[in-house]
Amino acid sequence: MANAWKRLNNYKQSKLSWFKTLTIVLFTSLSLLLTFLFFTSNAITTTRTSYISLNPHRFPIPPFNCLNCPQAHPVVANLVENVRYPFLYSLADLGNLPDKPHKNIVRLLKGKLFRKPDISATIQEVLEKIRGQKGRSVDGGFVVDVGANLGMASFAAAAMGFRVLAFEPVFENLQRICDGIWFNRVAELVTVFEAAASDRTGNITFYKLVGRLDNSAVSATGAKLAFKSNEEVAVQVRTIPLDDVVPESEPVLLLKIDVQGWEYHVLKGAKKLLSRKKSEAPYLIYEEDERLLQASNSSAKEIREFLRTVGYNHCTQHGTDAHCTKD
Repeated sequence: MANAWKRLNNYKQSKLSWFKTLTIVLFTSLSLLLTFLFFTSNAITTTRTSYISLNPHRFPIPPFNCLNCPQAHPVVANLVENVRYPFLYSLADLGNLPDKPHKNIVRLLKGKLFRKPDISATIQEVLEKIRGQKGRSVDGGFVVDVGANLGMASFAAAAMGFRVLAFEPVFENLQRICDGIWFNRVAELVTVFEAAASDRTGNITFYKLVGRLDNSAVSATGAKLAFKSNEEVAVQVRTIPLDDVVPESEPVLLLKIDVQGWEYHVLKGAKKLLSRKKSEAPYLIYEEDERLLQASNSSAKEIREFLRTVGYNHCTQHGTDAHCTKD
């Protein structure tokens, strides 16, 4: 009987020991799982935070938050042909569907890449030259894209590893820029502002051109100059000078401006930036279309005279764009 009690007691102790072991294993596994979930969640939060903040600098206006932006639809995106550093961008102008789709949609259906926007190749060529210049550091340098449209210039620069400050007041275009930020995985490089760069802070009436958002402009006449049959929609947009946004301590390698005739006002709002000494002044590309400039009560002559006052004495014409540098 005593032996039977000992066997039973040993069995109970063995069972209890097994139960303790199982409890410890389960507790350890649960602890490891919770620890993993905590760090994973923290990593996701960090990623989301860095995506939201986009840039460590503090700006006078908050960057556009792509995470809170409603998704554009439909999304039609593709790689761009014949650029040294490939990138994707999303169309905003889809053409007259279904009868007359945008030419790039037709190309996509045929298995071809999107046609290269001229500004993309130009941006990459200029940045390659700047990168190759002796004595000029490009580490951490910004590219400032004013009138970003769908981000063709911004993504061309980001594909090369450059940081970008992009200004675009048209909400539909901002949606497509957010698409491109996601497609190209450049959230840490591209900071977007829902604003029109100008020579003063405030608000201004802006004219969106239905079906041709790339021709939207501050001037109603300028917006419809090439597409007289398209409907225009007047909206209020924020304006801000580049000098209020671009950090004075940061190098700016390239300033690109394409704002349908509002270029003079953008340049005046960037006087401090443009007045930097030769080795620190940005390479300047701006659209110089006399018809559009006159629609905004300015002229190419007025712009050139202003640029000379800040040291930009050397400008060359490339189609409707002017490329300017300091001697």
